[in-house]
Amino acid sequence: MDRERGPGVPRRKALTAIAAGSAVCALAGAGLSAAGSEGPARSASGDQARTLPGPDVGPPDREAVATVLANRAAAVRDRDRAAFMATVAAAPAGYRQAQAAMFDNLLKLPLDGWRERFERVVSTTGSAVLVQVTLGYRLRGHDADPLRRNRHLAFAPRSGTWVITGAGAERGLPDDAEIWDGGPLTAVRGRTGLVIGDGPALAEIARRLDEAVPAVARITGAAAVRGWRGRVVALVPGTDARAGALAGGDRDLGGIAALATVAPTAGGPGADRVVIAPGTFGRLNDLGRDVVLTHELTHVATGGARDGRTPIWLIEGFADYVGYHGMPVSVPSAARELRREVAAGRLPAGLPGRTAFDAAASGRLSQSYQEAWLACRMIADRYGEASLVRLYRAAGRRSEAAALREVLGLTPARFTAEWRDYLRRELR
Repeated sequence: MDRERGPGVPRRKALTAIAAGSAVCALAGAGLSAAGSEGPARSASGDQARTLPGPDVGPPDREAVATVLANRAAAVRDRDRAAFMATVAAAPAGYRQAQAAMFDNLLKLPLDGWRERFERVVSTTGSAVLVQVTLGYRLRGHDADPLRRNRHLAFAPRSGTWVITGAGAERGLPDDAEIWDGGPLTAVRGRTGLVIGDGPALAEIARRLDEAVPAVARITGAAAVRGWRGRVVALVPGTDARAGALAGGDRDLGGIAALATVAPTAGGPGADRVVIAPGTFGRLNDLGRDVVLTHELTHVATGGARDGRTPIWLIEGFADYVGYHGMPVSVPSAARELRREVAAGRLPAGLPGRTAFDAAASGRLSQSYQEAWLACRMIADRYGEASLVRLYRAAGRRSEAAALREVLGLTPARFTAEWRDYLRRELR
């Protein structure tokens, strides 16, 4: 798993009762799908900055560029729009407008400690110099350590100083995606969460997350990561494609409704985020939305999105166990796709591995989640919920085989045999 920005732990590809709906939501088999779904730049003197074509430029004065970045960061911290826009050239107009929209979005966020730091000159082309910048910031009340984000800015000399004329994306160097780079933002604060994004569902998502926190805290208990305070940040961009970008690497979410990701920080384990794909999430019904958000909140509580040791079937199965706990949905309904396979005599030989949860590569994504969920449900049914939590903790410290022996007194082979027998009886 990429520790700089984890690819995320997806909350299931939304399954539907018909194959054509699998891109809508991987939850319809459980009855979780909604019905029918398918100002001008100013120089230091206050005069409008002039845009001059200028000759080819050499390396910039590092101190001058650092000063521009410091002024820009101070403008964000001081909420001074005029000072921020004074760092941006008057042309091209489209980039200037995008920077103005970005600043307006930043005003809506509880930012703390905004910093922009010159790292290196990437290239010099024409009349501009492309510079790599490290951005650092925290969301007050949620992030313990500043996030570290890579950005690329083009600088050019104008009227005796340096100004920003563009970004790296137009030169083949895209920045780390951020929620404020899209359309106009709204930030909704719940009791425990901060939901940032675009669209009508933000307040609803904040309410559902508030309701999920007590249930997640009760079950995860000792499995929760140290320092988790029942807080969560959810990002809801305007499109599923933007959600894929926020998830890292412009991922094709393949119908995934939501996933937990980890953004790199200056220190500590990283900052958890829940990214919601608005199109897919919007096609879930009330029950489906509750299950999805509770599942993702479980990943946040247990550090599942940054866990490279615990078996993936246990990470995903435990999150589903918490998500489905107490919900009015039967096992045959929730595991409809797997039930069809078992009824046809195709019983899985073993527990699903990491590739089985890859939305792009797996042809059985829904069944993989169902297999993992039923493995955890079996543990809770036969050995007790406390044993399931103990196994989750133990598997994060030692091998899967050692954890199974320590907590359940079973070898991996015996555990797999019990699980396959459980599938036969629950899905008959």
